[in-house]
Amino acid sequence: MKNQYKTIHQYGEGEMIINKSRFIGYSKPIESEEEAIEFIEEIKTKHKDATHNVFAYVVGEDSIIQRYSDDGEPNGTAGIPIIEILKKEELRNTVVVVTRYFGGIKLGVGGLVRAYIKGAKLGLDESQIVEKILHNKLKFKIDYTLYGKVENELMAKNYTVDSVEYDEFVNISVLSPFDKTEQLIDLMKNLSSGTMDYEYLEDEYRSMLNGKILV
Repeated sequence: MKNQYKTIHQYGEGEMIINKSRFIGYSKPIESEEEAIEFIEEIKTKHKDATHNVFAYVVGEDSIIQRYSDDGEPNGTAGIPIIEILKKEELRNTVVVVTRYFGGIKLGVGGLVRAYIKGAKLGLDESQIVEKILHNKLKFKIDYTLYGKVENELMAKNYTVDSVEYDEFVNISVLSPFDKTEQLIDLMKNLSSGTMDYEYLEDEYRSMLNGKILV
C-alpha cells in the first residue's frame, strides 16, 4: 500500500459550448471498476438523448486498470485524449465522462480532441485534484483540565483533531502523517506529564491540498 497518491477529492461537473455543440464534463473519485461502470451508466441514463457519452477511468495502485470509450466519435478523438490527461496528471481511482450534444457543425479531428480534453478538464477542475496521504489515527485519553492546552498545541503543530468524545476522560482522535507520529506521541506525553493513555486506530487516507486536510 502506498502512503500517498494523486486523485480527485469530490464529484465535479462543468459545461461549455463549442460551435453549437454542448459538452458536459463529469468526474468522480472511485474505489473500484464497478463504481466506475456504475457512474458511467448513471450519466448515460441521465443523458440518454445525447449524441455521445465518452468515458475514461483509471483504478488501482499505479492505475493498473485503464479503460476508455470513444462512444461513436472517430477513433482516437475522444476516449484516448481523456485517459491521457488522467495519466499525465498521475491520477488514480478517477472516472471521467464527457457528454456531447451535437450542434450541427463538425469540429474535425483536432477540434474534437481539443474539445474532449477541455471538457474533461472542466470536470476535473471542479472535482479538485488532491494528494491522498495515509495518516496514522491515534486516540488519546486525557484529563479534562488538559483539554484546552492540548487542543491549542495540536492546532499550533498542524495536527488534525478528527473527533472528541467525553466520558470520565476526554478522548481525542488525532490524524498524523506517518513521519510526524512519534513527535505527536512525545508532544502528548509532555503535555500530560506522562499521564495520558493512547492507542492506534485504523490508518486512514485523507485528501490534502496545500498542506491542509480537506473535509
